[in-house]
Amino acid sequence: MSTYLLVHGAWHSGECWERVVPLLASAGHRVLAPSLTGYGDQAHLLGPEVGLDTHVDDIVRLIVGEDLTEVVLVGHSYAGLVISSVANQVPERIAHLVYLDAMVPEDGESAVDVQPMTQALIDLAVTSDSGWRIPPLPELPPPSGLFGVTDPADVAWLRTILSDQPVRCLQQPVRLDNPAVAAVPRTHIHCTVGVPDGITHRPVPPIQPNGSPAQVWELPTGHDCMITMPVELAALLLKLG
Repeated sequence: MSTYLLVHGAWHSGECWERVVPLLASAGHRVLAPSLTGYGDQAHLLGPEVGLDTHVDDIVRLIVGEDLTEVVLVGHSYAGLVISSVANQVPERIAHLVYLDAMVPEDGESAVDVQPMTQALIDLAVTSDSGWRIPPLPELPPPSGLFGVTDPADVAWLRTILSDQPVRCLQQPVRLDNPAVAAVPRTHIHCTVGVPDGITHRPVPPIQPNGSPAQVWELPTGHDCMITMPVELAALLLKLG
């Protein structure tokens, strides 16, 4: 049995994984899909003080509090930043890092360094009435849709779980200064359909930090693949358990 810890991206909640969790659990694995501070059942905690460090602490506390080991730690989108700093703090508890259509940072980088288009979102937030709220990205024509979701029923459901993102999440830097984190194997999963203008994937180096060949998989679907291709995503994740 492996432990899968699924970390949602910006604006989402742990509920976005509801089609993937039973597929992993039915294969005999333990699966956790928490909502980060400010989202889902933690929505009442949303505020300007919530940032990347808050979300890293959320996941580290869960791992340590539940005494989780051999964790397959999956970060979607913005959560690539989260899982990187989490692994830096507790590398001995992480069996595998999975960057799911995610930001992949270097030490000291923020979201803006990894995905420069986020600076425009920060600028809009700090000049808005709130000074810190970033609303979810708008729905685009297919195939981009709402975070890659185009089915009308799925779009309607997805809207019910989206929340504003605090600007500090995109401003605080990742910490990757623990040499032990380099030993943790990585897998990158890229979603290839309907990528909006301005969104880019960093090239994955051919060799992982641990010296192994890079492992990059693709899913022919939009960004929220846990909604649009849960069976195919689960099958890929099960290869790592």
